[in-house]
Amino acid sequence: MRVALSLGSGGARGYAHIGVINELRDRGHDVVGIAGSSMGALVGGLAAADKLDDYTSWATSLTQRAVLRLLDPSLTSAGVLRADKILDAVREILGDEVIEHLPIPFTAVATDLIAGKSVWLQRGPVDAAIRASIAIPGVIKPHVLDGRLLADGGILDPLPMAPLAAVNADLIIAVSLGGDDPTRTSQVPAPGPGATTERLSRMWRNTTALLDTTTARALLDTPAAKTVLSRFANDGVDVDDHDDHTETVVPRLGGFEVLNRAIDIAQAALMRHTLAAYPPDLLIEVPRTVARSLEFHRAEEVIDIGQELAAVALDTLTPPSSHA
Repeated sequence: MRVALSLGSGGARGYAHIGVINELRDRGHDVVGIAGSSMGALVGGLAAADKLDDYTSWATSLTQRAVLRLLDPSLTSAGVLRADKILDAVREILGDEVIEHLPIPFTAVATDLIAGKSVWLQRGPVDAAIRASIAIPGVIKPHVLDGRLLADGGILDPLPMAPLAAVNADLIIAVSLGGDDPTRTSQVPAPGPGATTERLSRMWRNTTALLDTTTARALLDTPAAKTVLSRFANDGVDVDDHDDHTETVVPRLGGFEVLNRAIDIAQAALMRHTLAAYPPDLLIEVPRTVARSLEFHRAEEVIDIGQELAAVALDTLTPPSSHA
């Protein structure tokens, strides 16, 4: 079948897009159009340029130490992370590809911060379009392109469906990276005598999510690094005592997690409107809990999850009837 893909935003969970594309290839489907926001634009642009295999080989080779160096934390730029080193690697893989000459029609979606509108990037250098689309607010600095100050496409269009309306496809597939965890029964942890231990464990896990213990000792001994990474820490939970002597355990989020959760909530609402206006033939939902936004060292694992979810979803389709 001829397939058009809408690839949503969601940081490192976007590796799941690679798994979806791999499954489509394995089944012999032909991808004839791609629209992507943020990480969806990055994966989509590489796929449209037929450079996704090269990128996958590079991404799956990254260690936690390498990821931190590539993210390039900064205290002085407009974003916490400069991420120029990641884009340099992507440019090296892409070469001088321009969107209008790609073998697969491609749209990268960004947000014009001054005009307050979504922007469809369908011409010009692929790497510049990707750079604009991945500029996560407060994390990666905005990108100036053609006189416009552009940021993450997921701000206004986290699952871009409209650009696919003109694509001649048998099947339109949307891949959302904001799905609920099907195994999670409660958003609030249960109180108990181990609450303090769990709080401390959670703080440690979040603060060192990008690093193993050895790397943490080597790279987190500077004030600048500690200040930057502290923005991504979970501060634990608050336990409030009431007059009836009952305890309420409420998650207490760090600064970055508050921003990240707020973006997730806003994007979920936007996606519901998008899907109502432009319903896909197939929706693949990748749970938010698959990976944190900056866990780019988990490429192989997340790619496999994406391929498994795609296989399950594609198996639900009724095979098209053949005509004599």
